[in-house]
Amino acid sequence: MAKTNLRIEVLGTSFSIAAEEDSEYLNRLLERYQLAVEETQTLTGLKDPLKVAILTGFLAYDKYLGVCSRHETEQELSIREEQETEKITRHLIECIDEILESGA
Repeated sequence: MAKTNLRIEVLGTSFSIAAEEDSEYLNRLLERYQLAVEETQTLTGLKDPLKVAILTGFLAYDKYLGVCSRHETEQELSIREEQETEKITRHLIECIDEILESGA
C-alpha cells in the first residue's frame, strides 16, 4: 500500500506524517482527535497545549478501554472505577503543573 501524507495542525503545532493508511481514514482519525481536544478544553478549562494534549491522550485511551470493556463484558464501568479514573486524572494534572512550574 502506498503511503499517505497528512498535515496535522493541532494545539498550535503543525507537522506532517506518512502512513500506510487510506487518506479518508487518517482524516477521520484526525477529526476525532481534534474534537477530543476541544472537548477536553471545554470540560477542564485548560489552555496549556501540553496539558491538553496529555490529558486528551489519557482520556481517549480511557474511553477506548471503557468501550473494549463494555464490548467484552456488556457492562458499564462501575461508579467506583469512574471515580478512580477521575482521581488519577486530577493527580496527573497536578504532576504536570508541578513539573511545568519547576521548569524541569
